[in-house]
Amino acid sequence: MPTKVSLEIDVGQKTFANGLLPELIAALRRGRPGDLFAVVTSQSNMNADFEAWCRFTRNSLIESTVERDRHRFVIRFGEAPPEPEPERAVGSRVWLYTNFDCNLQCSYCCVRSSPRAARRPLGLESIRRLVVEAAQLGVREFFLTGGEPFLLSDIGEIIAACADAAATTVLTNGMLFSGRRLTTLRSLRRDRVAFQISLDSPTPERHDRNRGTRSWGRALKGIETVRAEGFRVRLAATVSSDAEAQEFRAFLDAEGVAEHDRIVRRIALRGSAEDGLALARADLVPEVTITAEGVYWHPIGAEDSDLKVRSEIFPLAESFEAVRLAFERESEHQRRLARIFNCA
Repeated sequence: MPTKVSLEIDVGQKTFANGLLPELIAALRRGRPGDLFAVVTSQSNMNADFEAWCRFTRNSLIESTVERDRHRFVIRFGEAPPEPEPERAVGSRVWLYTNFDCNLQCSYCCVRSSPRAARRPLGLESIRRLVVEAAQLGVREFFLTGGEPFLLSDIGEIIAACADAAATTVLTNGMLFSGRRLTTLRSLRRDRVAFQISLDSPTPERHDRNRGTRSWGRALKGIETVRAEGFRVRLAATVSSDAEAQEFRAFLDAEGVAEHDRIVRRIALRGSAEDGLALARADLVPEVTITAEGVYWHPIGAEDSDLKVRSEIFPLAESFEAVRLAFERESEHQRRLARIFNCA
C-alpha cells in the first residue's frame, strides 16, 4: 500500500539538472512542516540526488519505491521533532526479532505482524551464537520483540540465553500467560528479565480499537500476572496525538507507575500504519536490530529496505561496525540528522 501523502507530483523525465528543482520548491511552498509529499519520476538512479537535496534543504527522504518503471519518492517537509531521551553508544543494546507472527493484528504494527504473518524465526541456535559474540562486544541490554515472542515454544530457552549474558527485556502484549507459558514465565530470572507490556489507553475503547476486542482487559490481566510473579513491568503506550499521550501519562501518574517504567511513543508511519510520524533513517539514532533476514538500523523498520544495513548477521562485530560506519556517514553532514524514536 503506497504511503499516504498530502501532495503528489509527477515530474516525468525532469532531473535536478533540467527543471526538477523549481517543482520541488513549489511543492514545499504549498505544504507545512511535517507534511508528506511524493515525487513520481520515470528517471532511474535518482536516490542519491534526492538524499543530497533533502539533507541540504533540511527535509527528510522517507521512502523510495518502484512500480512499473515509475519511481516514487516520499519526502517529509521539515525534520521530525526530537524524542527526549539520552543518547546511547551504538551497540550498547541490541534488539532481536524472535519472530513475526502474532496473536493480534494491531492497526499500526511497524512490521505488519498478525496471526497470518509468516513466523520467520531468528532461532535458538542463532540467538545462542549471537549472545556469545554480543557479550564479547560489550552489549549491556537485549530487547526481545516480535510478533509475539510467547508464541514460540522455546521462548524460555531464548530468554534464558540472553539473560545469562545481559539484562533482558521482553516486549509482549501480555495475553498468553497461562498453562505452559505461565510455567515458562515462572522459570525465568527475576534479577535479569523485565517485561514491557503494551497498554495504549486508560480505558479499553482506544486500545481495543487498535489491537482487537477485549485485548485491553487481557493485557491488564497479563500485567497483574507478571507483577505478581515478581518481575519488573514497563508499560508501553502507542498514541496518535499529544492529547492521548498526556491522558495516558495522567493515568500512569494516578497508578503510581514510575517514569522509568513507562514508554509513551507516537505511531510511526511504517508497516501497517496509515497515519503517524514519518521517520527516515536520518531521524533515528541507530539501535542495532537483528532479524532472520539480517541487520537493521532500528526496530521500527525491521523489514524495510531503507533501514536494512546488511543481510549477514555474523560475525556480529562486522554487523556492529557496519552500523557504526553508516551512522558516521550520516553524522558527517553539518546538522543534527539523528533523532531518537523511543521504543523502550
